[in-house]
Amino acid sequence: MATDIRLKEMLPALTDRIVETYEECGGINHLGHSPLPSYREVVQILEDLREILYPGYGRRQNLHFGNVEYHVGDLIDGLHDRLTQQVARALRHDCRTLDLERDFEGDAQQLAIRLLESIPDLRRILAEDARAAFDGDPAAKNLDEILFCYPGLSAITVFRVAHELYEMDVPLIPRMMTEYAHGKTGIDIHPGATIGRRFFIDHGTGVVIGETTRIGDGVKVYQGVTLGALSFPRDETTGELRRDTKRHPTIEDDVVIYANATILGGETTIGHHAVIGSSAWLTRSVEPYTVVTIENPKLRYRGTVTPSGMDYQI
Repeated sequence: MATDIRLKEMLPALTDRIVETYEECGGINHLGHSPLPSYREVVQILEDLREILYPGYGRRQNLHFGNVEYHVGDLIDGLHDRLTQQVARALRHDCRTLDLERDFEGDAQQLAIRLLESIPDLRRILAEDARAAFDGDPAAKNLDEILFCYPGLSAITVFRVAHELYEMDVPLIPRMMTEYAHGKTGIDIHPGATIGRRFFIDHGTGVVIGETTRIGDGVKVYQGVTLGALSFPRDETTGELRRDTKRHPTIEDDVVIYANATILGGETTIGHHAVIGSSAWLTRSVEPYTVVTIENPKLRYRGTVTPSGMDYQI
């Protein structure tokens, strides 16, 4: 018991040492009076948007055309308020100068409304993504299975919402959204990527799609694919990373990229209807209708496994 008391007495000094690091390592704490966007609220916004994008597949069951308008209207009303608050926080935090004249809440409200107004078009695009998943996977029995179970559609749903905000120059929140999807699905899509219609990620784990990637229509990607940067150019004067260059590849229409392929570089273009085989490593462009595969490795067979599975005949 005495030992426990002595250990307890050490805690105030430990607290002081921790707080001292808040000045020493100031870049990894936010102690200002202006609150940051709430990660929990951003996730809740995504969940409510999913309720609207895919009604009947989420929290609320027994929806029909007699009550769905009321349900969606209630969600839209709440989303308007929460989006406005979170976007205003992001805008205020990102403001590099103290602009006392700027109406952050008013700007945020306009952006929130723009996102909500995009929902009809988002639903049309996501319907094509869901159909591409069903048409591209013979294991899928129906669209219900796609909507409930496929991580690729979950990731692309979040991406398409986040991309709308990214295109509006909303800071921070688009990345929060796609990193949430990354944690849930294992699929890492930067909100700045440009992705066409009928996009299908099969299986999905380990897929990485970088910020300046451009993907056309009807593209199919398997697990472990990386669409990444070949190098990180630096400014000749300051030596800092240049963040305004195209660093990631362009994938044209109707390309198939099989598992664990890696395609790198902002000048790399994969021509339409090309097929990139598993584990290929590409840093240069490929013409349309090209099939790229790794030459088959040689397999070695050493004897026969006995029924016991322990002994070998050499």
